[in-house]
Amino acid sequence: MILIPQAKIDEYTGRGWWGTTTLWNLFEQHVNQRPDAEAVVDAANRADFAHGEPRRLTWAQLADAVDRFCRLLLDAGVRRDERLLMQLPNGVEQYIVYLSCARLGIVITPVPVQYRENELDHILAHTQAAAVVTFTRIGRPDAGHAAAAMFGAMRERHAGLRVILAWGDGVGADCIDIGRHSAAAITDADRQRLRQAEAHAAVTANDVFTICWTSGTEARPKGVPRSHNEWLVVAPSIIDAGQIGPHARLLNPFPLVNMAGISTAIAAWLVVGGTVVQHQPFSLPVFLQQIRDEHIDYTVAPPAVLNMLLQNTALLEGIDFRRLSRIGSGSAPLSEWMVRGFKERFDVEIINYFGSNEGAALAGNHIDLPDPGDRATFFPRAGVKGFEWSVSTTRKVRTRLVDLETGQDIDEAGHVGELRFTGPTIFSGYYNAPELSARAFDEQGYYRTGDLFEIAGDRKQFYRYAGRSKDLVIRGGMNISAEEVEGLLQACPGIREVAIVGVPDPILGEKVCACIVVQEGRTLALADIVAYLRQEKHVAAYKLPEHLLVLPAMPRNPVGKILKTELRVQARAVHGENAKALA
Repeated sequence: MILIPQAKIDEYTGRGWWGTTTLWNLFEQHVNQRPDAEAVVDAANRADFAHGEPRRLTWAQLADAVDRFCRLLLDAGVRRDERLLMQLPNGVEQYIVYLSCARLGIVITPVPVQYRENELDHILAHTQAAAVVTFTRIGRPDAGHAAAAMFGAMRERHAGLRVILAWGDGVGADCIDIGRHSAAAITDADRQRLRQAEAHAAVTANDVFTICWTSGTEARPKGVPRSHNEWLVVAPSIIDAGQIGPHARLLNPFPLVNMAGISTAIAAWLVVGGTVVQHQPFSLPVFLQQIRDEHIDYTVAPPAVLNMLLQNTALLEGIDFRRLSRIGSGSAPLSEWMVRGFKERFDVEIINYFGSNEGAALAGNHIDLPDPGDRATFFPRAGVKGFEWSVSTTRKVRTRLVDLETGQDIDEAGHVGELRFTGPTIFSGYYNAPELSARAFDEQGYYRTGDLFEIAGDRKQFYRYAGRSKDLVIRGGMNISAEEVEGLLQACPGIREVAIVGVPDPILGEKVCACIVVQEGRTLALADIVAYLRQEKHVAAYKLPEHLLVLPAMPRNPVGKILKTELRVQARAVHGENAKALA
């Protein structure tokens, strides 16, 4: 059993921030109130990454599918508090699994479809998962990954893994065929059994619902447990910031395995009673066509995609921006040019999000930061006395900025430090990892984000993101924020994507290397980039790139983050070759 500390429950319940409503309770409300309204929709290109035809399920149809899957879980002997690992691409099946686990008190641990034995062995062993649910194939029919067979072969290494369930064709004898076992209609006897199982599980809002996994760019993934209350308290970060109304139609392009996807496409979806249209894997033509065909009210997209669309506005023809007037973005610094461009050309407000699986979250919207330039650069200084913001979550968390060398709080502008959080959105600790958990919090109980910010604004009302504490280039004793230089270069003509890393230098310690993907048909030299930073952005000389690495594509982990470790290896190899050539 995984428990949220009772003292934490008492404090946040007493403040009215946590309640008794579970995710399953919200689902039941929508089933009763709007049974025939659309709830979830598959991507039209489902055949490219999964078996079967695309489906569109109403709330009532989704409830029936959940009943059938719950019956199967009970038949398979999977019970409350046991862990179920889910590896599925974005589709309607994820909702069936999530909701079934929410109903029966089974802890779901979702993983990216790209994970293989190396990552999965670690997670299965760490969680002692009793069950796995997946597809027989994930990917194209001619080149897909045989996921169910992989888990079947792994079973002998994990004594606690009793049950493997799979959707798809050709389910092996070592797996349970979900489609076949779920084909029979739900009978009155089934309904009675399900009611009894639900009553016996007696799931509360403080029970752990998920164990999600950190992205693992620098280390092995860490499990982050979150309860129903911890998910529901982050939903306003999305709803308030994006001004998402009741029954909104949401397009979800993020993997439904971590904070970015679940907070919007599960928690916020259940709060507003909307429709989620799934997208997988990211394909720009499919994404844009879904916006047109599905009458989308709100979606999210990475900064690089929004930059590219603004540089190629013909791709946006036919989109109703009177309806899609808010688009969320984040995971990397935004370009002022992009945020301002969408506002001026399409009257679309770009919402700037910062967040982590651990529950640290900031959101900058058009209400709190009406100037697009401010919104690209700053976040509201949430959780600090004296400032009021439109997003209700800012009144529930507390933040502090800490000098990493002295440990002292920072109150003046322009001084970079680590941002730390406490409050009802923050997790209680990593799963089954007490040493990592102890290091994750400071002496005052604040979560150490590892992210660097500085105070900004004429009233010191903003935070400005300055990079990761691990993501600095230190040149001649001067700290250079990689994210700062990346943000400046995002609007550089000819650049499609950019990442900054350091390469060793025998005299200065490190020099800056710009790793870029150029736009089709363009070429860029280091001199072009330096000239842009000097002449257009007026950047201090010590921040200017001294090496350039041109790539066909950025290396990324399964949830889309750029792999800086791999870029450093490539950049250092190029630097070594350059050094030899110069010698």
